[in-house]
Amino acid sequence: MKLKQLITEARNPASTHIDTMSTFNMVKIINAEDQKVAQAVAKQNESIALAIDQAAEKFAVGGRLIYIGAGTSGRLGVLDATELVPTYGIEPERAVGLIAGGKEALFTAVEGAEDSMILGINDLQKIKLTQDDIVIGIAASGRTPYVVGGLKYARKSHALTIAIACVPKSVIGQNADIAIEAVVGPEVITGSTRMKAGTAQKMILNTISTGIMIKQGKVYQNVMIDVQPTNEKLIDRASRIISETAAISLKEAQTYLRLADNNVAVAIVMAKTGKNKMEAAQLLTKYNCNVSAVLKNN
Repeated sequence: MKLKQLITEARNPASTHIDTMSTFNMVKIINAEDQKVAQAVAKQNESIALAIDQAAEKFAVGGRLIYIGAGTSGRLGVLDATELVPTYGIEPERAVGLIAGGKEALFTAVEGAEDSMILGINDLQKIKLTQDDIVIGIAASGRTPYVVGGLKYARKSHALTIAIACVPKSVIGQNADIAIEAVVGPEVITGSTRMKAGTAQKMILNTISTGIMIKQGKVYQNVMIDVQPTNEKLIDRASRIISETAAISLKEAQTYLRLADNNVAVAIVMAKTGKNKMEAAQLLTKYNCNVSAVLKNN
């Protein structure tokens, strides 16, 4: 399908005269169109859940989350990968963001980079892709050659492949194990896929990566227990998490955090079970770092 035929490139009749509208009406139209995004993403819930389940299994055995995209899509992938490290305490190498044109493309357009399937393959080869990895290809148009090439190579390498597009029957979807296609419709500004399409992609990426982290035991109840207390703000947050989930005072929580060498999960298990640091750590290892499972069985 030619670019001009894609729904992401169509003109939106609701915003045809946005250039002559009052600022208030301009904002109203953009907001009204944005409300369609969540509805489009919701139609993909089944595929998103499937992606989480299969990716969580790969991640649990040491696989990496690898995002590959160009332009806005690539930047969103890099953002999701980068934020997982401080949020869930994973090693930086476990979440990798690849963007057509490399780091320079995060800030400026690198002409022609997204049009090369070979570059997508090369970038995955450079990081030594394995069958345990998860490759998430992101392209609003669903046809970016850089992403298509990367997904084809990843599939041949037996990695899990997930495609995120904003058009139906996308090319990247046809080259992935799981296709997630949130059709958000024409943009307010024709072809500006950093708007609705970008929002949809970020929502989907947030859901997938959060789901994977939950499956790894990085969340207890609805709090982040692998937060890294590396500064005063995060130490305070960690202490409050322990206090609230273990139903103890903030002062007691701070003591447990120190005894647990700043490991929030260990501190919670210590506070809830009366175990010492070593015993709590052993229980977490036994139950795959799942605090709920530890507390249920001890």
